[in-house]
Amino acid sequence: MSRYPSPIIHPRRGSLPILLSIPHSGRDYDAAVLANSSGGRPALEMLEDPLVDRLAWRTIAAGIGAVVQPVPRAVIDCNRDEGEVDPAAIAGVGPAIGPRARHGLGLVPSRTLRQGALWRRPIDRAELERRVKQVHRPYHQALDDALLALKSGHGEAILLDCHSMPTRRHAQADVVIGDRHGTSAAGWLSAEAIRLVRAEGFRATLNDPYAGGAITFRHGQPAAGIHALQLEIDRALYLDRDGRHAGPGFDRVAQLIERLAIGLGEALAERNLREAAE
Repeated sequence: MSRYPSPIIHPRRGSLPILLSIPHSGRDYDAAVLANSSGGRPALEMLEDPLVDRLAWRTIAAGIGAVVQPVPRAVIDCNRDEGEVDPAAIAGVGPAIGPRARHGLGLVPSRTLRQGALWRRPIDRAELERRVKQVHRPYHQALDDALLALKSGHGEAILLDCHSMPTRRHAQADVVIGDRHGTSAAGWLSAEAIRLVRAEGFRATLNDPYAGGAITFRHGQPAAGIHALQLEIDRALYLDRDGRHAGPGFDRVAQLIERLAIGLGEALAERNLREAAE
C-alpha cells in the first residue's frame, strides 16, 4: 500500500505576512480510489477546484508562501473537521455528523448532486485513519507552522484559503470573501479584501453564499493575531467551456489573486507599523 504524498510547500521569499492555502486542487487518483468510484474519474473530478494551484503562480512568483494539497478532495477533504464523518463513505461510524456530512460532503465525500453516490463501497476505519494521518493532519500542521513563523516575524499573519465555485444562475458576485461572519478575521481586513477585489473589476460579496469552512475556523484566530479569509472564485472566469482547462480569463484571475494577496499583506504590515509607532 503506497503512502499518500505530503503537502507541497512553497516557502515565503518576500517580506509580507500572508500565506496561501490551496486544499482542493489535487487531481492525481490512485488505482484503488478509481476502482472504487461508481462514476469513474469524471465523477471525482467534480469535487475539485480546477487549476486553482496553477492560478496561484503569479502570487508564488512574487514571494508569497503557499501550502498546496496534492491529494484529491475525493480522497479526504482538508476543509472539513476530522469529526465530520458520513457512514455512506466510511463504514462503522454511526450517523452522519454535521450538516455537510449529512449532505454527502463530509471528511470523505460520499455523493454529489449531479453524480449521486460516489463509491461502490465505503472505506473502513483503518483506511480513514491512514488518510487522516498521512494527508489531513500534515496539511494543517504545515499551515500552522507557516502561520506561526509569519506571526513570529510580524506580530500578525493572514491566511488566504483559495477555492473556486461553480457558476450560479443570477449570482450577485464573481468572487466571495468569507470570514465566518466576522469570527475568523478582523472586520477591516475583510472590508479591505472586498475593496481590492472590486478595484480589479470583479463583483464581490462577503460571506454570501460561502462564509468559510474548517480551514478558516481552525486557523483564523484574530484575537491571537492570525486572520483567515476564504476566497471563492467563479470558475467561468478562468476556465474554458470544458471546465478542465485554462480559459481566456485565466491570467486576469491569476493577477487578481496576486494583487489581493499583496494588497492584504501590505495593509496588515502598514497597520502594524503605525500601531508600533504610536
